[in-house]
Amino acid sequence: MIQGWEAIRDEALRRIRTREWSPGETIPNEEDLAREFGCARATVNRALRDLAEAGFLERRRKAGTRVTVLPVRKATLEIPVIRREVEARGAVHSHRVLSANRVVPPPPVASRLNHAAELLLVETLHLADGRPFALETRWLNTAILPPLPDPDRVSLNEWLVGNVPYASGDIEFSAEAADSREAAALGLVEGAALFITERRTFAPDGPITLVRLAHAPGYRLRTEV
Repeated sequence: MIQGWEAIRDEALRRIRTREWSPGETIPNEEDLAREFGCARATVNRALRDLAEAGFLERRRKAGTRVTVLPVRKATLEIPVIRREVEARGAVHSHRVLSANRVVPPPPVASRLNHAAELLLVETLHLADGRPFALETRWLNTAILPPLPDPDRVSLNEWLVGNVPYASGDIEFSAEAADSREAAALGLVEGAALFITERRTFAPDGPITLVRLAHAPGYRLRTEV
């Protein structure tokens, strides 16, 4: 008897990887699997749904569930808390708010957020042992957010991750040359190579935030597949 949807997921994944369930093969239905594992059908459904979201299974109504012929591996990427990233490197984190203003977003920002009304723009410099680590440029839709903390005392990055759920979002990565403003903030020469992360998050009733993180040279991102 296997209990818990995670254990059922792991057993199903083992069968896929060992080709006990071959690529393209239709697997037993949920009722049969629930009987085999000695659990509720809903538990099996949760396990198979997780594998389908990961790209290992294809689920179709009335056609059953089959093993994906060419499974798509997906990376697992969490929104990072910059303080924890710095501390994981054995350094002490601090941050400094460089500016905070309510402004109408320029057309590129308004287009990406589908929101042309006034937003709060906060620019924050994150430090590791007193040295520049990342420059955070963040647009915030305060109309749908709870009252914000004092950004001088609490990092908005950490506060948002811990307090504001989101329904959808996306992340883009790029390598760009530092402009004069970024170079001055990060203590670099203009044109230095930066690792850029841009992230949007949305609630059901509108955008939450658009943030651009410019990381100093030497930054490394790690994820799982």
